[in-house]
Amino acid sequence: MAKIQPAKPFLLLLYGYPGSGKTYFARQFTEQVQAAHLQADRIRGELFEDPQYDKKENAVVTQLQNYMAEEFLSSGVSVVYDANLLRRGQRLQLADMARRNHATCLTAWFQMDIETAFYRNIKRDKRKADDKYAAGWDRTTFDSLVEQMQNPNISEGYIVISGKHLFNMQLSAMVAKLRSQGVLLESDANDKVIKPGMINLIPNAGGRVDMSRRTISIRH
Repeated sequence: MAKIQPAKPFLLLLYGYPGSGKTYFARQFTEQVQAAHLQADRIRGELFEDPQYDKKENAVVTQLQNYMAEEFLSSGVSVVYDANLLRRGQRLQLADMARRNHATCLTAWFQMDIETAFYRNIKRDKRKADDKYAAGWDRTTFDSLVEQMQNPNISEGYIVISGKHLFNMQLSAMVAKLRSQGVLLESDANDKVIKPGMINLIPNAGGRVDMSRRTISIRH
């Protein structure tokens, strides 16, 4: 199936606890919508054989990721910026980058309870594509990262995504938001939005159904 082609470029920033499903969403989203997936953990893993996650290393990863993001945006290619954007200042700088390149900036806030996020974090499986480059933080480091988080505010323009929902539901919410901002055309986005369908409430008994045994009644 062909990917959705955005009507104009966008920069999608991801925010949420480690383990809340940001990379999982980013990978699948960019399989449905034409956009570059820039993953900080992968950049780090490719550059450093034994990542230290120190200040100097973080600066190198951020500089390269920002350079790549601006190159894509300046060429009219949308970007999903998959990094641990804990601080509001980081997100505002990236929003400025989007404006310079005439792109729409949106933050996706992946929400879930902290204990589930931590459990997912320590249970990462390096054999899986989404976990291959991810760090598995211990409890002390995890809590330290959480303490540094500055939640998005209204001025940033964000959408809340449940980290526990199935991808199709996450995709539906994201597509609807991008469509409302004119980033995706309604005609292109319609087939990605979950719609209520007809549900067969009467099981197939393999023959005639005894309507006198219905257990569901509908009243006006």
